[in-house]
Amino acid sequence: MQVKISELEGKIVGIYFSANWYPPCNNFTPLLVNAFEEFKSQTPGFEVVFVSCDEDLDAFNNYRACMPWLAIPFSDLNTKKNLNSRFDVEGIPSLIILQPDNYKVDEAIHDGVELLYRYGKQAFPFTKERLQELQEREREKHENQTLMNLLTSQNRDFLLGHSTSKLVPVASLKGKTVGLYFSAQWCFPGVKFTSRLISIYQKIKEVLLEKGGEDFEIVFVSTDRDELSFNLFFGTMPWLALPFNDPTIKNLTKHFDVQWIPSLVILGPDGKTVTKKGRNLVNLYQENAYPFTEARTALLENQMDEEAKSLPKSKYHVGHRHELTLVSEGSGGGPYICCDCDEQGLGWAYQCMECGYEVHPKCTKSAERPPGSDRQRS
Repeated sequence: MQVKISELEGKIVGIYFSANWYPPCNNFTPLLVNAFEEFKSQTPGFEVVFVSCDEDLDAFNNYRACMPWLAIPFSDLNTKKNLNSRFDVEGIPSLIILQPDNYKVDEAIHDGVELLYRYGKQAFPFTKERLQELQEREREKHENQTLMNLLTSQNRDFLLGHSTSKLVPVASLKGKTVGLYFSAQWCFPGVKFTSRLISIYQKIKEVLLEKGGEDFEIVFVSTDRDELSFNLFFGTMPWLALPFNDPTIKNLTKHFDVQWIPSLVILGPDGKTVTKKGRNLVNLYQENAYPFTEARTALLENQMDEEAKSLPKSKYHVGHRHELTLVSEGSGGGPYICCDCDEQGLGWAYQCMECGYEVHPKCTKSAERPPGSDRQRS
């Protein structure tokens, strides 16, 4: 069925760049379908136009079958290319929101995916005034957050533990630094990171036990798909957990804008958010990251900068044939995924100038210059 462009006049329009081969798109599309069904009957109306990044027509048709909205024809390559270029789309899924009869690029909302994840149906009608109102509410909510209002509900004031009683009062965490660990057994990076986090957790606990006066705890916030998977995964962990499928899980995910797992959010002894980058800090600094504060992170960054002065400016790494160059965030580096341990990195890295391969300095395994390497040492 063909629909005239004129029928979109007077409506809020979402231009949805997506593809069926990419898991994040498959995760977001059902959320957008639910939002669309509710928004389309509201004033001033809402329509979505699908711009496919699928690889072939069959894939496009199969994916579009689950979508109740419009689409640019798969064969219309020029329009798809022009829309990508016009709105500077760098990744998918991407949802560009256009207000009624206002199609100026600089006034479009470019982060529609993030807004729906963050605010859900409350984001409609996506006006600047509405978004400012939601941001102000969010700011107030974060300022007033405590462990009790984050982790308890009307019918539950406890967490699951591994002791005989198994039920641990949320109130017992007051005054502790707490990590909220969002993960699931079905997530391979989550399973891999969990083993590392267990080791770091135990080392932090040992150090604090010797010092006395401070304590650290982690609460597992599960996104497992069934209770058996939750029980098996939680059974490998030495810390606490919210009950499987507890309503608080969705609230926490939205409150902290958790879009990917595994994710580690750190709360201070006062219940306020210290950082949402706990996973990255654990990967970079291990147990030394505790208590994850800005002051501690700044100290560790300075230490890393000093240590980097003694590192070789370039080296060969086992498993990669090109020479790697030491770079910092200020000299061509930045956030990256280590190609050796598959975990996040920031700051210093050994980077291949030939192909973009990057590893943590601590992950490099020195090797001789490979025979036939096409890069000469300077």
